[in-house]
Amino acid sequence: MTENIAIKTRDDSEEFKAYVARPDGKPRAAIVVIQEIFGVNAGIRQKCDKLAADGYLAIAPDLFWRLERGIQLDPDIEVEFQRALTLMEKFDQDKGISDIQSTIDHVREHEGVTSVGCVGYCLGGRLAYMVAARTDIDATVGYYGVGIDGLLDEKEAIARPLMLHIPTEDGFVDKDTQAAMHKSLDHHPRVTLYDYEGLDHGFATEMGERRDEKAANLADERTAAFFAKHLLGG
Repeated sequence: MTENIAIKTRDDSEEFKAYVARPDGKPRAAIVVIQEIFGVNAGIRQKCDKLAADGYLAIAPDLFWRLERGIQLDPDIEVEFQRALTLMEKFDQDKGISDIQSTIDHVREHEGVTSVGCVGYCLGGRLAYMVAARTDIDATVGYYGVGIDGLLDEKEAIARPLMLHIPTEDGFVDKDTQAAMHKSLDHHPRVTLYDYEGLDHGFATEMGERRDEKAANLADERTAAFFAKHLLGG
């Protein structure tokens, strides 16, 4: 079952929407799905639906709501891609993290699911790293996060397991940035990094021109095993 629900901001002054996909029966755990710069579009909703089919309660908050509510963009349409870049420049990431924490709190308090992870893509991959360092999430996965090298001084705050998927030919994350991530995080006891040789940004998108089927399936299998271990104890 899927629906859109309202979540209160941390100060209870406003609310924002989130897409929820529910499994049949009691959820095994919950996973917050963090959007790309294209909003909670069909691809992000499909990510949620797949997680629900695996027994998780999956929830994708609309993080761009302060700019415009309900944004859904197609990365394969140039004008929409450019609009997404503009939205990303205007987006307040600290407030986005606050909204993600509100989503985590909502799941635990109102859905009755205490074990909560998150997975993010693109902008969401960067936010996933920030979530791991700044919130009480139980386990976190980031796909092709941008600008993580500027956040490496927060690594000591990462207290729960974090996995990052890194395509080596990412047009938004150069080789020096990738090297800095490996140098800083390879020996971190709670962080796991996987490289995907020859692949570009967005390889694990659910639909469209960016997807690489083989690599997307491999990354998603690793993510599934990671969540099974750290959210379900399996």
